[in-house]
Amino acid sequence: MSENIRMQAYNACNEIIEKANLKSGQILVIGCSTSEVGGGVIGHNSNIDLAKEIWDGVNEAVGDKGIFIAAQCCEHLNRAIVVEREVLEKYNLEEVCVVPKTKAGGSWATTCYEKFKDPVVVESIKAHAGIDIGLTLIGMHLRRVAVPVRLENNHIGNALLTAARTRPKYIGGERAKYE
Repeated sequence: MSENIRMQAYNACNEIIEKANLKSGQILVIGCSTSEVGGGVIGHNSNIDLAKEIWDGVNEAVGDKGIFIAAQCCEHLNRAIVVEREVLEKYNLEEVCVVPKTKAGGSWATTCYEKFKDPVVVESIKAHAGIDIGLTLIGMHLRRVAVPVRLENNHIGNALLTAARTRPKYIGGERAKYE
């Protein structure tokens, strides 16, 4: 099953990168319930091994594209976000003092915290696109105008995936011209 989980994560991540037209330096936020991936109920069966398989797939898909991964913690940490310090500095974010653990932050955030080169936690972020693995509610961490993206790769394990990209707001009314 683990190879299948890694491949599903890889395929879904590749698909959102392509459909959202993500560029180097942009942020992909991922919320993940490993409980849902494993067939359980969100918040009740956290699984660090599944999180590591998902990490392997996501990390492989991002590869050397320069896209930043932002990992949403679970509700016990108010859905804070784990990012690389480079993201904090580039986007002028404010660090908070917490380290995610399996039972407070979730397996996904804990795994990312362990795998990132220089991890920090921030309260919020405005990502350019996102994948929600198991209905974890990532919307609060997307830029203002989110556009749903239908993924062909719409499951990891038993968890349903939803995804979104963002775009700038249209302003100016009927006389305005847009690119």
